[in-house]
Amino acid sequence: MPTVFSANRSSILVDGEAVEGLQSIAFRVVTEREDIRAIGSNERVDVIFGLRTVVGELVIRSSAEKLDALLDARGKFQLVANLKRTEGTDDTRTLSFDDCFVEGKSFQMDAHGSAATTYAFTATRLREE
Repeated sequence: MPTVFSANRSSILVDGEAVEGLQSIAFRVVTEREDIRAIGSNERVDVIFGLRTVVGELVIRSSAEKLDALLDARGKFQLVANLKRTEGTDDTRTLSFDDCFVEGKSFQMDAHGSAATTYAFTATRLREE
């Protein structure tokens, strides 16, 4: 049975401080790679892997002053996401993003009057516990 996590029960911490209004978190791990080509062939014979980074986005209801300040200051921070299940057991997963920087933000308000800010961030590494 899959573990289903809920944004309503999950939380994020920025440098140990809770950030209220989490709507969603999305991230991907990006690894540079280069193909090694075979001479006289159109196939690769090997792959060389390089830099690995993490790229992500946080959607926060309204805005997060802490993240706004880090964007302005170009400050480094640690982001910890505590993911919790919707119902049932108290299964959790902790994701730690190290050496993060806020790269940008976008703001949106829909016809129902709900504002949300999307913060784009990068991290040096991701650790799952």
